[in-house]
Amino acid sequence: MESEIFVAVRIAPSLASAPFDRLGESVKALKKAGASYVHFDLEDGVFVPMLSMGIKPIEDLRPLTDLPFDVHLMMVNPEWLLPDLIRIGADRISVHIEACEYPRRVLGKITSLGAEAGIALNPKTPLPDLEMLYPYLRFVTLLSTEPEEVDPPFLPSVLSKLEAGKAKYKSSALEWIVDGGIDKDNIGEVVAAGADIVVVGRAVFRGGLLHENMAALIAAAG
Repeated sequence: MESEIFVAVRIAPSLASAPFDRLGESVKALKKAGASYVHFDLEDGVFVPMLSMGIKPIEDLRPLTDLPFDVHLMMVNPEWLLPDLIRIGADRISVHIEACEYPRRVLGKITSLGAEAGIALNPKTPLPDLEMLYPYLRFVTLLSTEPEEVDPPFLPSVLSKLEAGKAKYKSSALEWIVDGGIDKDNIGEVVAAGADIVVVGRAVFRGGLLHENMAALIAAAG
């Protein structure tokens, strides 16, 4: 039996930064390295100027691990994709409030299909009234980088939004995720600000040293 690794915050490595020629190998290694989720970013080239490879990698990688699949939809009108995503193995799905005219309806559809529903906010977007999204809302994803940049810097100002949200909704069971630009140098302050989950990409897969990088992140998280 593998010994469990204590992690002060749950880490969701983003496969957007993984080597695409070794995705399967990376996914199988993540649980042993201390990951809690596998994170996927799906872009449509409209809401953000990047374009993803679609949903087939999710389907192909699903049999390789029992880690939950956390899917971040960076696209307009995401409702049409939800049934297929959940059918092939998405466990948690976040949609952007900026891209959904009726976010409560979309979250309700995610929940009705059997997945956990989350709302994502770009750095410049203020916290909305989250109570209007009850009872479907399970988690909030705060982007801490600008999504239109290729290699964007971490924006520490987003931590103020995190702290405000945690304080305002402290009586709820909402989970708070910070996503973007997180590495061993700033993960400690993200955890201290109240993040329950952090999405980490480049800092996990840099140099092909997945296990070493995860160990450094876990140590720095406290």
